[in-house]
Amino acid sequence: MSSEKPTLWHCYPSRSLRPLWAMEEMGIDYELVNLAFPPRMFQREYLETNPLGTVPFFRDGDVEMTESSGICLYLVEQYQRFDFGLRVSDPGYGDYLNWLFHSDATLTFPQTIVLRYSQLEPPERRLPQAVEDYSKWYLARLKRVNSHLLDREYLCDDRFTIADIAVGYALYLGKGLGLDAFYEPQVKAYLERLMARPAFQRAEPMGAGPNSFVPTPYPFEGCF
Repeated sequence: MSSEKPTLWHCYPSRSLRPLWAMEEMGIDYELVNLAFPPRMFQREYLETNPLGTVPFFRDGDVEMTESSGICLYLVEQYQRFDFGLRVSDPGYGDYLNWLFHSDATLTFPQTIVLRYSQLEPPERRLPQAVEDYSKWYLARLKRVNSHLLDREYLCDDRFTIADIAVGYALYLGKGLGLDAFYEPQVKAYLERLMARPAFQRAEPMGAGPNSFVPTPYPFEGCF
């Protein structure tokens, strides 16, 4: 494996899609290592690369990173791709950073609980009440996205940035869980715009195969 290219360890359709999508948008030449989900169970040797056993794992020279939104920010700044990000001197820089952190700390976190207790745990350990409660939490935390997109096509600076990749992935994961049925019209339209981008369409199927884990919609009827 060449050390001259950034390398991303990836599982379909995990949060590693964020940096993968970002590199496709930026036209960065990279190495991709596809793993079965969850890799700590199916490819134990991966723990020698990343002791956490999580994806993404990203290496660029001596730099090693595990946080998907952080990797996207690194790519913008290290490769000087400010056509996909904002500079500190830009008026919207604070909002841009806030969306990047909001994407995981506020949006993706409750989805991981929904995913775990609806699909990843053995049937006897699944918890419908936790699934319903954290689904409601996630949808309630979309309030800022809902209002922000009422008169905008993208989150920051009237253009597509990695903030859209970070938040867009959370919306995409929600769609896989069936939560898009409760998205506001402007959010549905926003997600459709993002998923129509050629770079997303190239990145999204990478690593998919007949044995890939694919989230399935949860039967939310009557839960809300």
